[in-house]
Amino acid sequence: MSPKYKRVMLKVSGEALAGKAGFGINFDIVTTIAEKIKECYDMGVQIAIVVGGGNFWRGRSGEGMDRTRADHMGMLATVINSLALLDALEQVGVEARVQTAIEMRQIAEPYIRLKAARHLEKGRVVIFACGTGNPFFSTDTTAALRAAEIDAEVILLAKKVDAVYDSDPNINPNAKKLDSLTHLDVLNKGLGVMDSTATSLCMDNKIPIHVFGIEDPENIKRAVMGENIGTIVK
Repeated sequence: MSPKYKRVMLKVSGEALAGKAGFGINFDIVTTIAEKIKECYDMGVQIAIVVGGGNFWRGRSGEGMDRTRADHMGMLATVINSLALLDALEQVGVEARVQTAIEMRQIAEPYIRLKAARHLEKGRVVIFACGTGNPFFSTDTTAALRAAEIDAEVILLAKKVDAVYDSDPNINPNAKKLDSLTHLDVLNKGLGVMDSTATSLCMDNKIPIHVFGIEDPENIKRAVMGENIGTIVK
């Protein structure tokens, strides 16, 4: 069976890398995620990745702090996660690169769109760190922006929750799972799939979003194969 997509953008939340601890990096989980990415990589899928930084710092965590400075701290958190994932990928035999939206050449390459595309064509996984490089934009927006820039066919949104629901399943035990919906549904109903900027960007560029749970990392491969898991937004 061949994969449904040739080039994908995988968005992984920072919290997913922390596991049940909720903070820091659980290297067993990172290795497992890397192994599942390798299975997709071995099938010839071109994979770009954006990792959040919420397991270390969220821009909005800095109560009373200047928002721009707090967001810059969040961007640095994504670099830590990106380097951890890079290391795990290399250890399982996947060639990968980290590109950062804020230059730090001793650590990673600066983000250059054509270079990123070339890496993908040459069979390297590319991890985009530092968000968009601008405050007030989330890593969801980064995933949407980079997906548009590199012509990704889909955004695979790996979250702690296994799908999109009509209300918060952690609060409402009767929350109804939604199998598919449109970008406009997400915006109009205020569903917490991605923030509104990211959703609008995906809608304008006709990029589908496949939302699924990362608790079972096997779901990454299932989503790449086009299996009916989670929720599709298109």
